[in-house]
Amino acid sequence: MTIKESSDELNPAVVTRMSVAPTHGRRTLFDYVALGVATCGVGLLPLAPGTWGSLVGVALYLGARALSRQLLASATAQGWHGAQLASLQTTCVVGSLLALTFIGIWAASRAESLLGRKDPGAVVIDEVVGQLIAYTFVPYGGWWMIIVGFLAFRAFDIWKPYPIRRLERLESGLGIMADDVLAGCYAAALLSLLTAIYLLF
Repeated sequence: MTIKESSDELNPAVVTRMSVAPTHGRRTLFDYVALGVATCGVGLLPLAPGTWGSLVGVALYLGARALSRQLLASATAQGWHGAQLASLQTTCVVGSLLALTFIGIWAASRAESLLGRKDPGAVVIDEVVGQLIAYTFVPYGGWWMIIVGFLAFRAFDIWKPYPIRRLERLESGLGIMADDVLAGCYAAALLSLLTAIYLLF
């Protein structure tokens, strides 16, 4: 039996039947790339690494939003229509999230092996992706939306309502990523509801 680590966890530890054997020998370039992606540069910071990972997600969202505004302005100047722009934006967002999720699964799986621990707390790529998902379905509404989205994702990630906790039992990097992806979906649903109420009233 192996007890999983987790970032910023309030719930009891998850025990799985899978053990993780640490990788011995010289590390390759891909090992260092995997560790860099998995920790996102903040996973080894003291105190609440998951919260640091979420803040990286917020920063990426703000950067991507600024870049997309410039690209959309350029496309509009070249004669693209609203429907084309909306379709392009949706494709880019979904494609980027899928790519980050699959890269995260690979990096988290490799990091488990390298660190010799199940779901190491230093792995925060899952929080980054989950936080990005939380903002996916709402228009930018200012800092209130950023703060509410951040708090909603952190709450769902720590509280882990059904069936998020069950997803942690999935094997390796898939289990690391899946629970945060669903927590991000829950946060996105809540943020969408609050945004709709705000816009209506």
